[in-house]
Amino acid sequence: MLFRQLFDKETSTYTYLVADRSIKAAILVDPVLERVERDLKMLEELDLTLNYCLETHIHADHITATDKLRQVTGCLGILPENAEATCANHYIGNGNKLPLGSIEILAIATPGHTNSHMAYLINGTHLLTGDALFIRGCGRTDFQSGDAGLLYDAVTQKLFTLPDDTLVYPGHDYQGQTISTIGEEKRWNPRFAGRSRSQFIELMKNLNLPHPQKMLEAVPANQRCGRV
Repeated sequence: MLFRQLFDKETSTYTYLVADRSIKAAILVDPVLERVERDLKMLEELDLTLNYCLETHIHADHITATDKLRQVTGCLGILPENAEATCANHYIGNGNKLPLGSIEILAIATPGHTNSHMAYLINGTHLLTGDALFIRGCGRTDFQSGDAGLLYDAVTQKLFTLPDDTLVYPGHDYQGQTISTIGEEKRWNPRFAGRSRSQFIELMKNLNLPHPQKMLEAVPANQRCGRV
């Protein structure tokens, strides 16, 4: 398996390239519109065909590159089921598996940051957590039908029950961190470690964060798979 973590500095967003080199097929997870040329160049240099763009959720902080990449490469756009969008070629639900040659991607419903959020477990070892779980943090729950209780349940009952050595790759990081493990996050993540469900809900209710700068532009664009 070829696995690359790519970064957009402006929005602190991680995009993930996953590929089976034996069949020269690739998936991009959470691609960013302003990084299309970078991603296309990497695909060309590695001699890969882009089969899918896969989203963890409808983003509020950046515009997805799915529609642009679909136009250029002919790939398919895949969104979580129940996402408020009609632009996808396919929708993926909890427990569904997306095969790519020898690679298997398992969708795990992790609502709470938004009401239609998925994490993706790749070959049982690499967990792409989107905005459900960050390194020592988690995504906010105060807009886009967010629900702190649902997020607590999803993380503690689904993600934290995976093996401790499962690698955690988040959708964002604002401190320069790139990778963690489930074992680390269970022990050291201050949002979850030692907190009850009610304590987590109270914490999330009082974060008082400003809305993402691109929210008013990004959400409607992403409901069209990035078509602006």
